[in-house]
Amino acid sequence: MRAGDRVALRCADLDDDGAGIGEIGGVTLHVAGALPAEEVEARVAHVSGHAPAAWGELRQVVAASPDRRPPVCPGFGRCGGCALQHLAPEAQLAWKRARVVRALGAHAVLGAIEVGPPVASARLLGYRNNAKLVVGRGHGGAVLGGYAPRSHDLVDLAGCRVVEPALDAVAAELRRLVDGLGIEIYDERRLSGRLRHAVLRSNHAGQVLCTLVVARPLPDGPELGARLRAARAEVAGVVEHQNLTRGNAIFADGGPERVLAGAAELEDRLLIGERTLRVKLTSGAFFQANRDVAGLAYAAMVEALAVGRSERVVDAYSGVGGIGLALAPAAAEVIGIESNAAAVANAAAAASYNAIGNARFVAGDAAAVLATVDRADVVVVNPPRKGCAPQALAQVARLRPRAVGYLSCDPDTLARDLARLAAAGYQPRALTPYDMLPHTTHVETLAILDRVDGRSV
Repeated sequence: MRAGDRVALRCADLDDDGAGIGEIGGVTLHVAGALPAEEVEARVAHVSGHAPAAWGELRQVVAASPDRRPPVCPGFGRCGGCALQHLAPEAQLAWKRARVVRALGAHAVLGAIEVGPPVASARLLGYRNNAKLVVGRGHGGAVLGGYAPRSHDLVDLAGCRVVEPALDAVAAELRRLVDGLGIEIYDERRLSGRLRHAVLRSNHAGQVLCTLVVARPLPDGPELGARLRAARAEVAGVVEHQNLTRGNAIFADGGPERVLAGAAELEDRLLIGERTLRVKLTSGAFFQANRDVAGLAYAAMVEALAVGRSERVVDAYSGVGGIGLALAPAAAEVIGIESNAAAVANAAAAASYNAIGNARFVAGDAAAVLATVDRADVVVVNPPRKGCAPQALAQVARLRPRAVGYLSCDPDTLARDLARLAAAGYQPRALTPYDMLPHTTHVETLAILDRVDGRSV
């Protein structure tokens, strides 16, 4: 197989990026846009020199899957965000469950664990409460979009259907204002210009917090903020965040901020069972992108862990405190641990807003702070995609909580960490996938583990 070849392929499955895969002469060919059980024609674009693998471009669907659906986003196939938008929702759920099963199967100690049916999102479109947009120049003026997969080619995300409608409306107005005011747009090649990103966050009421990430402060920033708020009533505030660093990180740790107009933070609400939890969110704070599904997962964790009145809960990787605060009403004490100081401040504020007096939040590395804790009856973790640090899991094992709740955003690192916890004597009681981000390859999974013996990592 060589680059440029035109080949016929019967697609057997999807890879972890959502591309169809099939085998030709012992080589696995990945074709974005192809679906399982389809017969397609593809053009080979790249052949690996290190493994029996190649990547191709879809040219024609010869025999379509009954699960194929017409995509609704204008950027589908180019932005790379919703790689499964052409796959029926029920087939997406089945594939996501199978992905979790496959990840567990890579570890002999986990192979027999049952994975429950996925919990679907009530909203398949318009569910995402944040948009992180690259600002660039196109032929018609300013572009707010995202980079195409494995490139820095900017794809215009105007009309994106998975974000909450208020976000797309505010982004459209921001484009017009950037052009109208002649705002300098950052050029990453020349390291010149000012405006780099626009990060938009919406809440339960449709209000929007707009953060403009800049290389240098905008001289017209206050005017831009005032005009944006005047044009779009849903804009609660406009904040400028300065990031002088090179690379792909949107926010700079400790980067200077100033409020250009309105508020510096946004209140959002999570429905957790019969309770409503209020949270305050600043520009870079982590918050689940689908608040409805997050509420379902948190409620399931509360029910499954059944925290008692005398028990201490430790919430590692606590973010803005959502899980810990959901568990606090039933507990004696909650200790949240989070490396991001701004998120810790958000969590402490949320505890005050919700009149929760038995929760405190500590800024620091999860493993280091866990090492200072002398007792935990229940531990919950919600780490980033890379999973828990081995040292953090070792500290969890040292504390010997009766139960562990693990909310994961990556099946492979979840399986790795569950295998480590199994070696420490923790047996998964239940695993449930949640469709936090429909039409994407993202799989959120809730695992509840019980201590069964005293072995250590």
